[in-house]
Amino acid sequence: MSNLNKAMLIGRLGQDPETRYTKSGSAVASFTVATNDYWRDKQGNRQEKTDWHNIVAWGQQADFVQNYLKKGRLVYVEGRLQTRDWVDQQNVKHYKTEIVANTIRSLERLEEGAPAEGGSSSRDYTDYSPAGGEQSGEGKATAEGEKPYLEDDIPF
Repeated sequence: MSNLNKAMLIGRLGQDPETRYTKSGSAVASFTVATNDYWRDKQGNRQEKTDWHNIVAWGQQADFVQNYLKKGRLVYVEGRLQTRDWVDQQNVKHYKTEIVANTIRSLERLEEGAPAEGGSSSRDYTDYSPAGGEQSGEGKATAEGEKPYLEDDIPF
């Protein structure tokens, strides 16, 4: 039987995307998406739980995210789960699980030609792969001893 590693989310951005660039010049954007679960407890009271998901987008998707998506915008994200680990300067091992996006769609519209301030674009980069067949940067590891490209703290 084959393996499957796929995550699909619909939620709201928890922060403005942060874009960085690798030494080779590839863009990488990171942001969080919040999803909510609602239910009624035994007493009939409505309960809510929010889960936060770390998202990483590479290449042109990173540019799209930076230019068109802002905190609070509703998005659809599809990708694969990836767990990274690294050792910090105090020799403590850290782990981070994130979704490496291969599809990002805004579920809110923008007026034609207007970037992030007015909503989000209907444009998306589904399954984008740069020229030359290179995998859009996903899965690139940082050099040994280098800080990971995403910060370990969540501002919420």
